[in-house]
Amino acid sequence: MSSSSDQNDLNSSSSLSKLPLRNIPGDYGLPFFGAIKDRLDYFYKQGREEFFNARMHKYQSTVFRANMPPGPFMASNPNVIVLLDSISFPILFDTSKVEKRNVLDGTYMPSTAFTGGYRVCAYLDPSETNHALLKRLFMSALAARHHNFIPLFRSSLSELFTSLEDDISSKGEADFNDISDNMSFNFVFRLFCDKYPSETALGSQGSSIVTKWLFFQLAPLITLGLSLLPNFVEDLLLHTFPLPSIFVKSDYKKLYRAFYASASSILDEAESMGIKRDEACHNLVFLAGFNAYGGMKALFPSLIKWVGSAGEKLHRELADEIRTVVKAEGGVSFAALEKMSLTKSVVYEALRIDPPVPFQYGKAKEDMVIHSHDAAFEIKKGEMIFGYQPFATKDPKVFENPEELLKYVYWSNGRESDNPTVENKQCPAKDLVVLLSRVMLVEFFLRYDTFDIESGTLLLGSSVTFKSITKATDS
Repeated sequence: MSSSSDQNDLNSSSSLSKLPLRNIPGDYGLPFFGAIKDRLDYFYKQGREEFFNARMHKYQSTVFRANMPPGPFMASNPNVIVLLDSISFPILFDTSKVEKRNVLDGTYMPSTAFTGGYRVCAYLDPSETNHALLKRLFMSALAARHHNFIPLFRSSLSELFTSLEDDISSKGEADFNDISDNMSFNFVFRLFCDKYPSETALGSQGSSIVTKWLFFQLAPLITLGLSLLPNFVEDLLLHTFPLPSIFVKSDYKKLYRAFYASASSILDEAESMGIKRDEACHNLVFLAGFNAYGGMKALFPSLIKWVGSAGEKLHRELADEIRTVVKAEGGVSFAALEKMSLTKSVVYEALRIDPPVPFQYGKAKEDMVIHSHDAAFEIKKGEMIFGYQPFATKDPKVFENPEELLKYVYWSNGRESDNPTVENKQCPAKDLVVLLSRVMLVEFFLRYDTFDIESGTLLLGSSVTFKSITKATDS
C-alpha cells in the first residue's frame, strides 16, 4: 500500500502533466549589448531582488530567459533560463538531467591558478571519476571528526563571546562579522589540522587571507556599494575582466603550506585512496576555505541578524527552551539538540529566508520539460539553467503550509531532507553547518537573555553590529 505522501506525489505529478506547454518568455537582447544591459540592471539600476521581481511580473512567469552576470568579457555565454519557484527549482539537483561541470560560480569559472592548477571537487560533475574519490575523502574526514564537532565549536564560541563582550565594553559596539570570521576560520583549521592557525605561518591572519582569496574569485558577482566609486568604474574593474590571481599568489601559498604541513592524516588517507597528495591538499584548502569558512562567513551573520530582528519575545522563548533542555540533559549534546524544536526551527527558517548559497546552476544534459505552478516549459539540451534560491524558498504558493518547510529548504546544493553522497553535489558538510548554527544559538542563549543589533548588507551577505547585550539572569 502506498503512503499518503506517495499518493500526494502521484497526485502532484498528475496535475503537473496537465499543465499547458508555454514558450519560455523573455529574451537575451542583442548579442553583447543585451548582456551588458542585464548586468547593469542587476548590479546598479534595479539591484538583485528587483532584477528578478521585475522580470517575473513583466512576463507573468517564474520561468523566463535572461542574462546573468558577469557577461562580457568574462563569460562566453551569459544566457540562462531563470527558475524562481519551488516546483521548477529542484531540477537543478537532478544530476541525471543537468550537468554540474564548472558551474559553481555560474556562467564563468575562476582560473585554476587560484587552486594550484586543479579543478577542485566543487567544479566537477558527479560523472567525473575524481568527484567520487574526492567527495569520499571529505566525507571520511568529517566522519572521523564527528565526536569533535560540538566540544571544539563550543570552545571556539567561548572565545567569540569574550571578544564580543570586550568590544562592546570598550567601544560601545562590536563588529560581529570580523569576530565571527576569525572564530570560523580558527574552528575549521583546528577541526582539520588539530592546531590553531596561529601556531603556523598564518599567525592571526588566516581569516583575512582566505577572505582576500575568496574576493578575487567572487568579484564578478559582487558590487562594493561605494558611493565614491562611480558605477561604470566598478563595473569595469570587477565585472569585465577577471582579477589576476598573481595578487593573492603568495597568500595562497602560505595557506596551502599551512594545511600541507598540518593536515597529514587527511593527506595520508588521500594517498592511500590513489589521490595525489598536492591535489588532495588543494582540494582540502578549497573545502575548508571556500565551502566551510565561506559558508560560515555568510551564514552566521545572517542567523544573528534574523534572530536579533525578531525581538525579545523570541529571545525569551529560545532561552527558556535551551536552558530547560540543557538542564534536563545535563549538558549540550547531540541528544539535547534534537529536543530543542524551536531552536531547530529558527535555524531552518534563517536558512530558508536567507540561504548562504543563493545561486544554483546546471546545464541541461538532454531535451526536457520542466513545470512551474502554472505551466510547462521545454528546455533544450545544452541550455544553462539558473535558480535563485531565496525566491524558491519563499514561494508564496508553498510556504503558507509550515509542514512543507524541510522539503523546500535547498541551501546546500540539495533538499535539506537529502543526504550527501558521491553521486550528488550536496555539500559534504551540510549537516555540520546546521549543527553549528544550532550550537551557536544554544551557547548564545545559555549566556545571554537578549541583544540589540544593527544590520545591513556586505558584498554577498549581511553585516551585523552588536549595540548591546544582556547577560543571562536565569541560567
